[in-house]
Amino acid sequence: MTELLDQPAPDIVLPATGDQTISLADLRGRTVVLYFYPRDNTPGCTREGEAFRDQYEQFREAGAEILGVSRDSVQKHENFRAKYDFPFHLLADTEETACRAFGVLREKTMYGRKSIGIERSTFLIDDQGVVRREWRGVSVKGHADEVLQAIVEL
Repeated sequence: MTELLDQPAPDIVLPATGDQTISLADLRGRTVVLYFYPRDNTPGCTREGEAFRDQYEQFREAGAEILGVSRDSVQKHENFRAKYDFPFHLLADTEETACRAFGVLREKTMYGRKSIGIERSTFLIDDQGVVRREWRGVSVKGHADEVLQAIVEL
């Protein structure tokens, strides 16, 4: 596992919804919640996105920007974002660059088959670009509340 706590966040640059390319370096000066999730339109990933959406204003008031990352394409992200009215951008990590940089790829077993997938993880990056908190193997219920509380405590 990549140890990122109290280290500068990897400077990822990825295509995103809204016909954008987002770079973490360009977000210096803002707190960033970077959450990695397995796939668009799956139950857990939808609930996680909805939780961040439902508290989006509180995150913004706390000075934080939320970004979701998965290996899905920008087009899939656009559809997912529109369907659930997510006010934040989703980044397409189709080449797994960010997944590798943040160490979120894990071997998973489903129906007896092994595959490599994203372990649901969230990183709290401060306004100087330093990783201040990380949550790995996230359980969706209550997670957005926990992240918001961590921002308040920064």
